[in-house]
Amino acid sequence: MKRFSILFGITFLAFAVLSQTGTGAVNLTITEKFAGAPATGPSGVYTFDKAHTAIGFKVRHNSLIDIPGYFRDFTGTINYDAADVSKSTVEFSAKATSIDTGVAPRDNHLRSKDFFEVEKFPDVTFKSTKVEKKGNSWMVTGDFTLKGVTKSITFPFNIAGFNPATERGGARMGVTAATKFNRRDYGVNYGVAAVIADDVHVDLQIEATMPRPTPPAAPTTPKP
Repeated sequence: MKRFSILFGITFLAFAVLSQTGTGAVNLTITEKFAGAPATGPSGVYTFDKAHTAIGFKVRHNSLIDIPGYFRDFTGTINYDAADVSKSTVEFSAKATSIDTGVAPRDNHLRSKDFFEVEKFPDVTFKSTKVEKKGNSWMVTGDFTLKGVTKSITFPFNIAGFNPATERGGARMGVTAATKFNRRDYGVNYGVAAVIADDVHVDLQIEATMPRPTPPAAPTTPKP
């Protein structure tokens, strides 16, 4: 059980779709913009919609199959600048206790000192410092903190599209990315690569929403 547990411990690293090697190289497969989704939307602060956001990962086990998992409890905001996307920012925070592999004993082990010491390091965070366009891709750089260690990392993302505001809710935006990173770069060294692959493949599907627009005030009839 302990040897298998590490497969899911790396989900803490997956939360921001982080991909960093010793040389700073990034591997990426960007999800294309969905057909019919407008390419841009209104500027403002978009909040991650937990009900419509999936942060998934998979790791090869015994060189045979990919084992999936998810990271459940998180918050995040995107301050989107429609006029200049490079002026946009993003912040993210995840609770280390929210690991979810579907197996409770394994999840409890991952919370222990063998892995991420959630009582000592309850939060995993990311705060952007730069957004820039490189070729056809957008890249975000920021400070990533895991287990009390902060590093500046860069990873690619794709703006999948927008939905306009309606009477029922505010505007929505989609952000997607797919990438991989080496878990040992972050000190997750438990197990051997023949049993637990070093590469962690990450798929991020984020839907974020603005507050519901305030309806216009009803006109008042002046008193006679």
